[in-house]
Amino acid sequence: METIMYLVRHGETDWNSVRRIQGHSDIELNELGLRQAEQVAGRFRGEKIHAVYSSDLCRARDTASRIAQPFNFTVSTHDTLRERCYGQWEGLTYEEIRARFENQDEAACGIETFECMQKRAVSALTELAKAHPNETIVVVSHGGLINSFLHFVTSGEQGTGITRIDNTGITKFRYTDFWNVLHVNETDHLEA
Repeated sequence: METIMYLVRHGETDWNSVRRIQGHSDIELNELGLRQAEQVAGRFRGEKIHAVYSSDLCRARDTASRIAQPFNFTVSTHDTLRERCYGQWEGLTYEEIRARFENQDEAACGIETFECMQKRAVSALTELAKAHPNETIVVVSHGGLINSFLHFVTSGEQGTGITRIDNTGITKFRYTDFWNVLHVNETDHLEA
């Protein structure tokens, strides 16, 4: 028994375009992000998909709804699929963070630990995979969460700090009793 999972990053937002930290902030897709969501939806039209899941944040949910539409699926949303919470850093650029919080540790700024986010990701995604034996599902989430999961599955060979996950990049996994990575950050649909 195996589950195939396509883990998809949401389309672009205005905050992505200027490298502003989003975290749990609920930022909508911009015009390019909406086009990317349509393009990634087109990528899945030829696939046999059994369910579509998403983070409850609108940038992921709106991307997922476009993927689900041709299949007449309702997107099931889960807050456990959210991006890492960045507390006081949300809404700021990396330069602004360095200037304002240079000597403060992350915990004092209300930032979720990497380990907590990764544990949340592994638990949520494994639960979804186990609920769909011998099926294929799409899960739309966020770059940080996807990379933390990839980091876990590959024992640190890929993922956080190593691998780039583009907006609507698709990373494909197979789950049996353990996880395998089949491909990382596929973006061919954006070149069409």
